[in-house]
Amino acid sequence: MQPRKQHLVDTALTLFNQNGYHATGIDLILAQSGVSKATLYKHFRSKDELILAVLKQRHNQILSNINTKIEEAAQTGSHPVLGIFDGLHEWFNSDDFYGCNFINASAEYAEAHDPIHVFAAEHKQTIVDLIKTQLSVADKNLAEQIGLLIEGAIVMAHTRGVKNAALMAKEMAQYLISTS
Repeated sequence: MQPRKQHLVDTALTLFNQNGYHATGIDLILAQSGVSKATLYKHFRSKDELILAVLKQRHNQILSNINTKIEEAAQTGSHPVLGIFDGLHEWFNSDDFYGCNFINASAEYAEAHDPIHVFAAEHKQTIVDLIKTQLSVADKNLAEQIGLLIEGAIVMAHTRGVKNAALMAKEMAQYLISTS
């Protein structure tokens, strides 16, 4: 990605995290990034297109992090899926935790056919699909249950500030995996 375009995406991601998607205007993004309006519109035809670029970047970051945590868990002899919860725990306890970009985006762009909502749903499905590939049993229901634990932990950590929500969910996931 070109340096200015990347800078816009990074700036927008920070502002969307802090303020929300609707509350963050183009003027604030421009002021914080130091990029001209012409440059912004050279790279993105609309704010929605910028939001999608931000979500795509975040999607790739999350998948990379999950794959790393899966590999680390497997190397320690733990079930690979449980590594996802270790990654969540680190995220919940970091300075960069503002809740889930995809949950927030789907709430602010609630129309089921809105491209932002659609991408958020696709991201969530990708996580469940990734979980499914790590399970020794071909149990779609188990993957969905673990996905539900992940989503619940994210919401609990964000809305109630329960920083160990991922560890609580990890215990439940471990039980589900061991009984399947």
